[in-house]
Amino acid sequence: MRTYAEQRAMLARMVRACEETRNHIEIIERQIMKRAERMAITARVKTRQYGRSTSTWTTADERRYQEIVAQLRFERRAEIDTLTRKLERQEGAIGAFRVRYRINEDAELWDEAGEAAL
Repeated sequence: MRTYAEQRAMLARMVRACEETRNHIEIIERQIMKRAERMAITARVKTRQYGRSTSTWTTADERRYQEIVAQLRFERRAEIDTLTRKLERQEGAIGAFRVRYRINEDAELWDEAGEAAL
């Protein structure tokens, strides 16, 4: 890295890649939650209760939902573990980069060209 601007641009790319990995993990978690909810809802036919404050979600439904979430997480554990390890490596690389080049500012404040993005 020759210039400060190039270092800032590289750090910004690294931070964006880390955020993408974090977002991917969050997407997987949301997919698991939504799928588990759909499966729990369709598992039992419930009679409708009408009224504003009434809910058809029971403790048995919640228990079933938690079981399904655990099962789906277990099925996708390899993907989640891989992304988690990748995220840890990326965060370590960002930390090492900041120490090596003595950059402590937020990378989000800089764009690709190394200019302030405010």
